[in-house]
Amino acid sequence: MHWKSRGGGFGELQGRSAVSTKWTFMLCILSFCAGLLFTNRLWTLPEPHNTITPSRIQDYRTKIDGGSNGGSNKNMNVNREPKEILGEASKLNYVIQNQMDTLEKTIESLEMELGAARATQESMLNGSPLADTLNDVSAGGRRKFLMVVGINTAFSSRKRRDSVRATWMPQGERRKKLEEEKGIIIRFVIGHGATPGGILDKAIEAEDKKHGDFLRLEHVEGYLELSGKTKAYFAAAVSMWDAEFYVKVDDDIHVNIATLGATLSKHRSKLGVYIGCMKSGPVLAQHGVRYHEPEYWKFGEYGNKYFRHATGQLYAISRDLATYISINRHVLHKYANEDVSLGAWFIGLDVEHIDDRRLCCGTPPDCEWKAQAGNICVASFDWSCSGICKSAERMWEVHRRCSEGENVLWNASL
Repeated sequence: MHWKSRGGGFGELQGRSAVSTKWTFMLCILSFCAGLLFTNRLWTLPEPHNTITPSRIQDYRTKIDGGSNGGSNKNMNVNREPKEILGEASKLNYVIQNQMDTLEKTIESLEMELGAARATQESMLNGSPLADTLNDVSAGGRRKFLMVVGINTAFSSRKRRDSVRATWMPQGERRKKLEEEKGIIIRFVIGHGATPGGILDKAIEAEDKKHGDFLRLEHVEGYLELSGKTKAYFAAAVSMWDAEFYVKVDDDIHVNIATLGATLSKHRSKLGVYIGCMKSGPVLAQHGVRYHEPEYWKFGEYGNKYFRHATGQLYAISRDLATYISINRHVLHKYANEDVSLGAWFIGLDVEHIDDRRLCCGTPPDCEWKAQAGNICVASFDWSCSGICKSAERMWEVHRRCSEGENVLWNASL
């Protein structure tokens, strides 16, 4: 009985085990199927409404065909000529291009204004000298001027400066009146000596204390450093005065200020103005000659000429170009000749070169004849000397014979 009972119990357990195995297998299959169904539902992505599928393209064509046969889309012309479609596409491209050009110019203008503001802030933080007129600026913004005239000078040119002060550059209260009523700033532009605080700097400081007509630059003076001085001048002038034009003139040139102002006023509404007596002289590769160009090989074959640029005796640029120089002064390349450097900085920019020969008249009798004919010159000098020969002695004679007259300046509407 004992072994029989054990055997019967074992049989019952075996039968139950068989039944459980079958159900377990069935449940596994059902779970697998349910899993597949559930996974497919999750991984099925909805079709985007804006996706163009072949079936939708076919439906769209059907609608168009239906519309052309009297359906709801009667105004849709599906049989348009290819030329007509290309013409409209061309017009659309032209409009878009104009909009892009306008946007680019707006961005460039804003970038230059931002650069001018940064230059002003940098000048103030570094303790650079500010013009007296800058202190009179109202809370609404900086005062606007017509032009800033920077007279390039050197430590050894005291007599030249005095000849300019005695002729075409107003002094004292008359200079302040010129700034307030006509919006014209005139300053002699000079840097520092190789030895800071030396005898040369002290002489300029004493002269400035007497006349108050200097713009001092963070620049070491030297004839071979004129390109660097030009960059420093425009950067300093833009940071100190908000003018429409910035003029550079040498200290041995005679200038009629009212005529210069009237000439520049004609271009007030323009951007990228570069005005002067344009020239394209030969690139001088010979060593030892005046105006030798050490980098002559950059201008092509031997005997080539420079690109068109204004002669260095006098030229003017609009505010946006002066701001461009101020912003990029650390990367603009300097050639041996200052006027060539300025012209090179504008290559690749949208600049209007204005060639005005009144900015480079000869000394009497040339400028005198033109004045008698009613065609007053802006500037006069001798080409042979790149300025008025012996200007300290002859400036008064040129002024007497070629000047526009003092009343013209104060009666001018600029």
